[in-house]
Amino acid sequence: MDPQWLDWAKRLQAIAQTGVTYTKDHYDTERYEAVRQIAAEILAAGTQASSIEPIVDLLKRDKGYATPKVDVRAAVIHENRILLVKEIEDGGWSLPGGWADIGDVPSLAAVREVREESGYEVVARKLAAVLDRNLHGHPFFPFHAYKLYFLCELVGGEPAPSYETDGVGFFAEDALPPLSLTRVMPAQIALMFDHYRHPERPTTFD
Repeated sequence: MDPQWLDWAKRLQAIAQTGVTYTKDHYDTERYEAVRQIAAEILAAGTQASSIEPIVDLLKRDKGYATPKVDVRAAVIHENRILLVKEIEDGGWSLPGGWADIGDVPSLAAVREVREESGYEVVARKLAAVLDRNLHGHPFFPFHAYKLYFLCELVGGEPAPSYETDGVGFFAEDALPPLSLTRVMPAQIALMFDHYRHPERPTTFD
C-alpha cells in the first residue's frame, strides 16, 4: 500500500491532468497547473529529491484523461524454472514485460516483450493475475499502474539480450537472482509458480 503522501500526490496529479485536458477556461488551467505543482512538491519532499523540476516535467508528459498505466509481464516456466531477464536500467532481474502500447492486444504484448527482451518465442496460455501495483510493496512510482501476468509456454527461439536487457536465464524458484523490485516482487514469482503447478486455479486479482 502506498504511504499517505504518495496517495495524495497521485490523486492530485490525476485531478490536475484531467482538468488541464478538458477545461476551456484560462484561469482554470492555471489552477489545475497549480494543483500539479503541489503534487510535484509532495513527491519531491517524500522522495527527498534535490530538484522539483524533473518531477514537474515527468508529470507534464502524461496527457489526456488520467487512468492507470498497464504493465504486462510474461511468466515463462520451463522444466520448473522461470525465465528472467536482467534489466540494464537497474541491474536487477525481472519477468520479461513492460508498458502496453496503444493498439496492443494484452496477451500479444506479453509475447512480443518476451521475444524482444529475451530472444525466446512463446505462446500465452493463461491470464494468471491482474494486480494493482500500489498493493504489493513495489518501490516508489509516481503513477498508478495495473500489472497483468500471463503464463506462457516456450515454443522456440534462443537467448538474445536486447537494448534494455543484458542477461537472459531460467531460474529455479529457490535460486532467484536479485530482482528488479520496481518491476516484479518475489511473491509475484511465487504466485506464477503456483499457477503453473495448479492450472485449474482461477485468475488472481485485486
